[in-house]
Amino acid sequence: MVLFALASASPLVLFALGLWAGGGWAFAGLLYMTVLAACLDQISGLFPGDAPEGAEFPAADGLLVGLALGHLVALPLVVWGMAGGGGLGLWGRVALFLGAGLWFGQVSNPMAHELIHRGSRGLYGLGVAVYASLLFGHHASAHRLVHHRHAASAEDPNSARAGEGFYRFFLRAWGGSFVKGWQEENALRARAQGGRGLHPYAVYFGGAAAALMVAFWIAGGWGVVAWGGLALHAQMQLMLSDYVQHYGLTRARRDDGRLEPVAARHSWNAPHWFSSSLMLNAPRHSDHHAHPTRPYPALRLPGPEEAPHLPWPLPVACTLALVPPLWKRAIRPHLARWRLA
Repeated sequence: MVLFALASASPLVLFALGLWAGGGWAFAGLLYMTVLAACLDQISGLFPGDAPEGAEFPAADGLLVGLALGHLVALPLVVWGMAGGGGLGLWGRVALFLGAGLWFGQVSNPMAHELIHRGSRGLYGLGVAVYASLLFGHHASAHRLVHHRHAASAEDPNSARAGEGFYRFFLRAWGGSFVKGWQEENALRARAQGGRGLHPYAVYFGGAAAALMVAFWIAGGWGVVAWGGLALHAQMQLMLSDYVQHYGLTRARRDDGRLEPVAARHSWNAPHWFSSSLMLNAPRHSDHHAHPTRPYPALRLPGPEEAPHLPWPLPVACTLALVPPLWKRAIRPHLARWRLA
């Protein structure tokens, strides 16, 4: 837990120092999220391995809550810094945008993802608040109700097809997950006895509207532009993770027309220790699909003979995916084995 806390929370300290003491600290935060993370991942001897079977982590949810509260404070502060508060120069603001956007996408996303899978209504609501602040509230519905049922199939908008470039995937998955999440929530409400209260999408719209009102209060129109840019940056990080973690992997359809159960071979995993700690074990994706409620410190890494392993850390793979021809050429030989399995 100490490793998870240090890896995921340290960038927030650097960005806060950047707002207070100058742009050099913002550059340090950007370097932490990029160069330092990629370099530390190469030190394989520090790989923590799997937690003992049955191990409990009473502090796990506490870290999620702390990161969520940090996110909800940091996002408006970063908008304030980008829109002119604190006296950052142009390059300091650029570094703050790039670095903080990476943190919102690579830490806030897996943190909110863990929260929406917790059994507590309060923790779930906190996860929804994080997603709504990033103007992406519908992901809380689409991920649980669509992605976990249909992952690695054509029925899931967030599973990338072999040969599909990221930018085409982003547009298809964003719209498709919004619509399918809405449909699933409506179906749940239709089956419920006595109603289900306020429609979740009303909460998502309300949360997004409140976020943009805060942005306008902070810095007028430029505040709205800054908040929207950070939200888009973070959404792209989230969608890059989805794109990479199921790229080209498909579930077979059985004779009765139903999909085969989700197996370890239907998700890409990454064994790199530091980015896994930074991203709260999100790269251990197969085990999450097998055990959606398992706490992130207890997620297990399947062996390379059981599930596909990315040859690069997940953030590096996501960076490659930003250049579709490069990504397709690099991943093709690694995918071929699992397309034939």
